[in-house]
Amino acid sequence: MSSLAVTQRRPDLQLPEVQVITLRGVSWQRFQTIAQSFADVGSVRLTFIDGLLEIMSPIGPLHERLKSTLCLLLETYLREKGIRFYVKGGFTLAVAGRAAGEPDASYCLNRDKPVPDIVLEVIVTSGSLDKRALYLPLGVPELWFWQGGQLTLFELQGEGARRRYAQVNRSRLLPDLPVEWLSEYMDCADQYDAVQAFQARLRSDAAD
Repeated sequence: MSSLAVTQRRPDLQLPEVQVITLRGVSWQRFQTIAQSFADVGSVRLTFIDGLLEIMSPIGPLHERLKSTLCLLLETYLREKGIRFYVKGGFTLAVAGRAAGEPDASYCLNRDKPVPDIVLEVIVTSGSLDKRALYLPLGVPELWFWQGGQLTLFELQGEGARRRYAQVNRSRLLPDLPVEWLSEYMDCADQYDAVQAFQARLRSDAAD
């Protein structure tokens, strides 16, 4: 593969007209009723955190392209390194009465678990909720946020009331993964070429 295919940046894509509605003072029971009314509407994302309900629509093609590229890159790394992983997808994570939402993607490492080890969030249009508050009561070890052309990692630290997400430069779960490589290949023009080039780079690095 030529280096040109790797270095080409993805073309600018028009952002979808995303609508974000935030409701305050929503009870858990009311949230469940609202969620049920949107159960068959796949393009709507609901996030509930301590009485705040965010309704975001639509989830458009740009978001899905970025999400799928990030997932493919991560899965390529895991396969190349022989790390067992389980795709948890975007199922609803919930702590009854307090928080509920759907991650863009999530993974368990080494064995399947009720709570994923890594959650991926692709943010094309920011809402008013801090998604870290959604995953904190669940105890998700790592959050990876892609926003504004940059990948930011957060690690769960502390215990009890002191538990929080701290920004880190490297994944504790995957310490040998160069996070900056993911950002580089996320910006390639062609998704297939990006994954192939990333795989070749991993193999070349392992051979040195």
